[in-house]
Amino acid sequence: MRLARLTAKLQALIDCDEIPGAVALILRHGEEAHCDVLGSIDGQGTPMRRDALWRLGSMTKVVTSIAALILMEEGKLRLSDRIDQWLAELRGQRVLQKPNGSLEDVCAPIRPITVEDLLTHRAGFPSYALPQGPAARMAQSLMAGSSMRPDIGVDEWLGKLAEIPLIHQPGERMVMGFSSDVLAILIQRVAGLPFEQFLQERIFGPLGMSDTVFWADESRIGRLGPAYSINWLTGKKILQDPGPGGYFSRPPAHPSGGGGLVSTADDFARLGTMLLRMGRCEDGRILSRKTVELMTTDFLTAEQRAQPYFGYPYWRDRGFGLGVFITDNIAARGGPVSVGQYGWRGAFGTYWFNDPQEDLVAVLMLPVSWPAVIPQPLADFETLVYQAIDD
Repeated sequence: MRLARLTAKLQALIDCDEIPGAVALILRHGEEAHCDVLGSIDGQGTPMRRDALWRLGSMTKVVTSIAALILMEEGKLRLSDRIDQWLAELRGQRVLQKPNGSLEDVCAPIRPITVEDLLTHRAGFPSYALPQGPAARMAQSLMAGSSMRPDIGVDEWLGKLAEIPLIHQPGERMVMGFSSDVLAILIQRVAGLPFEQFLQERIFGPLGMSDTVFWADESRIGRLGPAYSINWLTGKKILQDPGPGGYFSRPPAHPSGGGGLVSTADDFARLGTMLLRMGRCEDGRILSRKTVELMTTDFLTAEQRAQPYFGYPYWRDRGFGLGVFITDNIAARGGPVSVGQYGWRGAFGTYWFNDPQEDLVAVLMLPVSWPAVIPQPLADFETLVYQAIDD
């Protein structure tokens, strides 16, 4: 069986101590095609579990985008709506003349930030992941791990963000910063419900995603192992979050729409299956077919795709829609994938993609953050999934 190559590759990463464990899940034609549950959940010998919890990191953004699109379908939001009609704290925000320039060297925005800007990460907010310049350093003070600080409430957090100038004009460039966190606050105010309640009622409950939450309580914490990062200079593995006693072991003051969820491989595969079915689920619909088509359409301009993403030409083979990348140039990708494949990854080592041509959902859960835009283990996962297709 060709999928045994995937198992062997993941086991090799465990054997050389690059990762403590992994869960990989592949669905095809609506059925489970393969599942690997390998290694240790804690790096101390506790066997990995299929229902292990994983920090989704930026894969949380996909969920937040779906929530916003639900409100769009209800007529409560338009992509063209200016967000400051709900988020008054952001009125009067200025724009830096240079992204890494002085906080005093600012100008007025050419237009208001829109809902579309949040969904496509073109609002102009500074990036906490690239601490270059005073605005980005200020942005880091609003972070904990890969999500919003859990110790301050949403209103205070948004007020502090409003004090930081934008680093680009709205709509000018894609920068992976606070857009999804701001979008989550917007969803909460438009829906009139706590963000986590909206997700539970409109997405997690209908899809049966019973283990997708913003923190691991006492009944779940044993399934959340430690997370690691790789030092850029030394290559050494560093403990980033311990699990018990860490960022995700207690309820946040406000859940992060940009990186706050933990989930299981099976839960995220349910979300992926819903999108692959064009918004359908067992009890009806989460989104319409036309909205999924919109979500998986490239919104970036040719100029924006030419701009480096964390210093890497990430967009040479893919565009970006409303929360997901969309592959459109497999030669530039340099791997056996399909045009129309879409998905997203998380900073902690998680990856998900759907392939409508192949009727395929693939989820990989790893606990290590590599210093690369496309870490080699994630690229290998993609190749090893596709090489196994034999029809």
